[in-house]
Amino acid sequence: MERALEAMRREFAGVRTGKASPALLETVRVEAYGGHMPLNQVGTVSVPEPRLLTVQPWDRSLIKAIEKALQESDLGLNPSNDGSMIRIPIPALTEERRREYVRLLHKMAEEGRVAIRQARKDANDEIKQRQKDGELSEDAARREQDDVQKLTNQYVERVDELLKRKEAEVLEV
Repeated sequence: MERALEAMRREFAGVRTGKASPALLETVRVEAYGGHMPLNQVGTVSVPEPRLLTVQPWDRSLIKAIEKALQESDLGLNPSNDGSMIRIPIPALTEERRREYVRLLHKMAEEGRVAIRQARKDANDEIKQRQKDGELSEDAARREQDDVQKLTNQYVERVDELLKRKEAEVLEV
């Protein structure tokens, strides 16, 4: 359940809110050194201003490849290259785009809830198997299943809290 929550946090971090965040570029892969590498392994991503990201490549020969990877990413960003650094202005979001992001966030949250419910199912199956094998009495099995359900409810509430916060962040003008 904790892994499902962490995965959801990472997905939420990639959703743009109109504020610059290095997490926004985590999915960008750069063609470098004969393979595709994550952007954070070929340069330093920083946030000098609230609506600007900069990428300082460690190897200047990769600057064109980084710029190309940023343009080809589906993030809708327009990087500019000054020869030693890439500046990426983060445009303000339109109302329509904000609504689209909110729908995407709701979908991600539902996927997180499904993953948590799957963890609950796995735990309950394990409890039933232990009861079948004689390791647990019926009462002990029922108590453990109740504990698993309480834990599930707590994690679903945490998912809902994360969704509410991120949604407010996206809708903030």
